[in-house]
Amino acid sequence: MSTTAPRHSRRPARPRRALRAAALVALAVPLFVVSAAGATYLRLDANIDTADGIDAYLGTSRPSASADPLVDGFAGRPLNILVMGIDARDGDNADFAGHDDGQRSDSTFLVHLPADRSRIDIVSVPRDSLVEIPSCLLEDGTQTPARASDMFNAAFQIGSGPDLNLTTAAACTRRTFEHLTGVRTDEHVVVKMNGVRDIIDTLGGVPFCLPEAMDSPKARFKAPAGHQVFNGRQAIGFLRSRTGTGNGLWLGSDLGRLDRQHQFLVALTDKIHRARLLSKPRTLLTVLNQATKAISVSPGLGDLRTMAGLANGLRGIDGARVNAITVPTESVEGSGRVRWTAAADDIWERINADRPLTDPAPAPTGTHKAPKPSKPNPTGPKPTASAGICG
Repeated sequence: MSTTAPRHSRRPARPRRALRAAALVALAVPLFVVSAAGATYLRLDANIDTADGIDAYLGTSRPSASADPLVDGFAGRPLNILVMGIDARDGDNADFAGHDDGQRSDSTFLVHLPADRSRIDIVSVPRDSLVEIPSCLLEDGTQTPARASDMFNAAFQIGSGPDLNLTTAAACTRRTFEHLTGVRTDEHVVVKMNGVRDIIDTLGGVPFCLPEAMDSPKARFKAPAGHQVFNGRQAIGFLRSRTGTGNGLWLGSDLGRLDRQHQFLVALTDKIHRARLLSKPRTLLTVLNQATKAISVSPGLGDLRTMAGLANGLRGIDGARVNAITVPTESVEGSGRVRWTAAADDIWERINADRPLTDPAPAPTGTHKAPKPSKPNPTGPKPTASAGICG
């Protein structure tokens, strides 16, 4: 068995400004909407699919909450939000990967906001992780049998039941995560592929740079090496690609795909920064309209005014204080799957204790001369790809 240590997403120096600006845009969006005309607010608020009644499906045997909720529901306490990107193969989504009657969470990550809102911690869960899935309650009142060893993303499909219910699917994924980690999830967000596609197309595509050509027939994605602009369909294909040729696809690794998704996140945030959405109300409202239609959320996030309160508490966060890590795993020989290692326990302990994912680097010893500041470039920064490395 080969073992992978926790994977950290380190932001290169240049994109940090873009990440900061993108974060500010994302946090300012709810505030902008709340202050907009009443009809616009009501239309966007009505778009959001809220998973009402999810507490009944989560059950009573859950990790305890870190603290009693305060008046505003979020302030003064840590918040854990489980985000699930679903690989649904029905309706419009079938265009991406062919029709399939089921739906699984294609990517899942925990977003941890500390009580003091000094940073954002993100933990990605490899979908191919072999885990124990507890029994889950379905909409018709029946209980699914517990599974001793199945892929993590199967929990979403198991919880969907015959009616593909997003509320029970999200509840089963949250129950599985809590059962495995001992970390209580306070809220959740389910994101649909077609919504991501439409947002990217509205933004005019996302510039990206591939170090080598990629071809993933299963994901219906093919692109040459070098600088290019991904439209919505191409972006979804890139995000889904796991097998094929080029750019690490030959490994068939979900961990490699997570790395590529992190690269695309940098490119997308850079694009949002350059698009200056707040100065283009019409484009901003189009993006908001698409985004709110593409998500299903738990009740605590189902009101834009509530989201605005959360955004206000995070207004000082920049890209340098967004830390991402992937659950450490070891490969299961001959299966193409992975299992979490004991190192994952440290991650869950840190989250439950509201501590950073990693310890700060030790202060350097001895006396060193401070490096000379770099000279400013009179012509400005040279245009480069938003993410990816081209030789």
